[in-house]
Amino acid sequence: MKKTIAKLYCLQLQYDGIPDSIYEFFTPEEQKMLKEVNGKSFLKEEYRKQITIVLTGGVFDILHIGHVYTLEEAKKHGDVLVVVVAKDQHIKNKKRKLIHSQEYRTKMVEFLKPVDVSLLGREDPKEVLEFVKPDIVVFGYDQEVFINSKDIKIIKLEKRLEEDKFKTSKIIEELGV
Repeated sequence: MKKTIAKLYCLQLQYDGIPDSIYEFFTPEEQKMLKEVNGKSFLKEEYRKQITIVLTGGVFDILHIGHVYTLEEAKKHGDVLVVVVAKDQHIKNKKRKLIHSQEYRTKMVEFLKPVDVSLLGREDPKEVLEFVKPDIVVFGYDQEVFINSKDIKIIKLEKRLEEDKFKTSKIIEELGV
């Protein structure tokens, strides 16, 4: 049952509500788990409460084993791992050079085994929280915790692989990019 609920939840995120073109292929049991809002289907709250949603995020410009390790650790905390990939403009505002576009980075992250859904970030992190409604937000060892919510559990990963070896900035420096 949890796998079905997780699948419906992921589709809901990917399409910002499940469109009729997908809904019609669901079994009657799956359709009963959904409610219609403004022409799209969303998971009923009673089912949503049966799964634990974990949210994490990052840039993911040059994927490396440190990213995979962090995502594996984050996934251990719940049933569904949602990964938010930073928008190009957000990175440029921080005066960082990008190697890959936001679309490329989002798709690459989506292909990683622990990831259930990858989404492009939004201007305001609060918008992401309202959209995803996570139970847990996981921050990597090198990320700043910027969320303070009594409704969301915050986890800051302390364990990491060799810091000097598996860091995007270090890889870029070594490549001379």
